[in-house]
Amino acid sequence: MSVTITVGLDGTGHSLAAADWAAHEAARRGAALRLVYAWVWRAGDTGFVGDRDAEERAVRAVLGDAAARVSGAHPALDVTTEVVVGDPVPTLVDEAARAEMLVLGSRGYGTLAGYLIGSVSLHVLRRTTRPVVMVRETRPENPAPRPSGEIVVGVQDAEAAGGPVLDFAFASAAERGVPVRAVYAWEVPPVLMWSPGSLWMAEQQGGLEPLHRRILADALAPWREKYPRVEVVEQVESGPASEVLLSATGGAQLLVVGRRTHEPGVRRLGSVTHAALHHAPCAVAVVPHA
Repeated sequence: MSVTITVGLDGTGHSLAAADWAAHEAARRGAALRLVYAWVWRAGDTGFVGDRDAEERAVRAVLGDAAARVSGAHPALDVTTEVVVGDPVPTLVDEAARAEMLVLGSRGYGTLAGYLIGSVSLHVLRRTTRPVVMVRETRPENPAPRPSGEIVVGVQDAEAAGGPVLDFAFASAAERGVPVRAVYAWEVPPVLMWSPGSLWMAEQQGGLEPLHRRILADALAPWREKYPRVEVVEQVESGPASEVLLSATGGAQLLVVGRRTHEPGVRRLGSVTHAALHHAPCAVAVVPHA
């Protein structure tokens, strides 16, 4: 069965950066690359009278230019393009379901807090059951990550349910021949902050930090065995999870975070994922898990 990586284009520089990233990934994996543009003619909705044919030609030109760009960089890559007539969110969710992963452009953090909230990308992230990689356009203030950089993964769910997140991170590292940095953040439980007796009992068990180091080591053990060639750096720190995780991404080429899907009817992203999408200097892979 052939593997396909799909990119959602919208004509912005961020989506072109996504196409570049996805092309490198497809070439590395021997996968096919699919470029799609979800487009709906909305002149009737807005009251604007325009030229539908001219707009469609412009949309197709965006796809053609992107295809030429990635084919020029990767001549052997299998590249297909399609204009899909439909609302972007359901269209991209459907596209993601048929792909190994969906790659989208991300604006990152803008001048207003919550700049991404309500965007097409976030609505897609909340609904898809497939990994989505968000890529930011390279600019002077946002330099491209080093190709030799680590794969950083946030280990929030140390139980088996978080396995898809770790598997994605380890597989990505194995394909690139780079280390995985597994980051686990913990905070002192409130009861221990006001209960000297409870704190003493915790210290008798070896202290809180060694306990959390064991939790992380146990979570990583199956993936160390599955990917024995991948070097692993275990980072355990006390503090807010988003701050600890972002502090580890300075030299990363990819940050992998999870999104829970087990709560029926709830479509949301956690605070750590939000922080990663807003502030991480590298591409961010959001991997759904139970």
